[in-house]
Amino acid sequence: MRLLAKVASSMVLVACWAQVLCAQSLAPRAYVITPVGSNAVNLTWNFYTGGILFDSTIPITGASGTINVFNPTYYHGFSFLGRSANVLGGLPYSLGNFKGTVVDHQEQLYRSGLSDGFIRMSVNLKGGPAMKVPQFTKWKQKTLLGVSLLVETPTGQYDPTKLINIGSNRWAFKPEFGYSERWGKWVLDGYCAVWFFTTNTDFFSRNKYYPGTNAQSQEPIGAFEGHLSYDFKLRLWASLDGNFWFGGKTSLNGVQNPNTLQRNSRVGATVSVPISKHQSLKCSYANGAYIRFGGDYQALSFSWQYSWVGTHLR
Repeated sequence: MRLLAKVASSMVLVACWAQVLCAQSLAPRAYVITPVGSNAVNLTWNFYTGGILFDSTIPITGASGTINVFNPTYYHGFSFLGRSANVLGGLPYSLGNFKGTVVDHQEQLYRSGLSDGFIRMSVNLKGGPAMKVPQFTKWKQKTLLGVSLLVETPTGQYDPTKLINIGSNRWAFKPEFGYSERWGKWVLDGYCAVWFFTTNTDFFSRNKYYPGTNAQSQEPIGAFEGHLSYDFKLRLWASLDGNFWFGGKTSLNGVQNPNTLQRNSRVGATVSVPISKHQSLKCSYANGAYIRFGGDYQALSFSWQYSWVGTHLR
């Protein structure tokens, strides 16, 4: 029973796909502003494959996973108290295969379904007043400072009798401060953020191992992210990306597992290519630079975007 409790406490990194993959994500130019009334629809495919690193006392070896995430999102730019602001929302769908050896037994499983949805609002604090298209075309970026709040909702598929789920059955909040600076064709971005999580009050419960109800909680996770990008021409750019996050110890029924401390980093690159006036393609790749505990995934992403300004598609 104690061993199973340690396994359950550690498996938060697999069980909560949304938080794991968002913590590992790299998003260049997240605080670059757009005109008032701008809109964008994005269809993104994310592919993750690699190993899963557990606490050394957990009898799980050779663990690995392959995850496909299909993420449609909608973006809208608007004016907030005279400052440039935007809102982004999405509801991903995930498919995952996992395998590993548990106490000398090879185990495999498959999960598919809706992931936790999210909404993010961002507001510029300096350097980016709200502008319509005529003003925006004459504006030149220098220093931008902004803040955002991302909220993840417990809308993903979740079965409390199972240890590994797509949804996390909890809320997550990520306040973030962002910086962006342009020098000619070069853009430097830096973000710092903290993830906060509510308690999953129905974690791995009402099954043959735990007839009652379990509560799992997680400490906040601090995250830093940086990007250096270069414009080859209008809307054609490439960036080098990196991040680092730490914290997130998990507790099961109030008993903390100190071995679940995360101290991880990822590096990668992103390329964005215009294909028409309103459409563009973006491709990115990232890999673990340092993984102390959690998913050491390679991540590949392809995104198609259709953007327009105003109330109608053009």
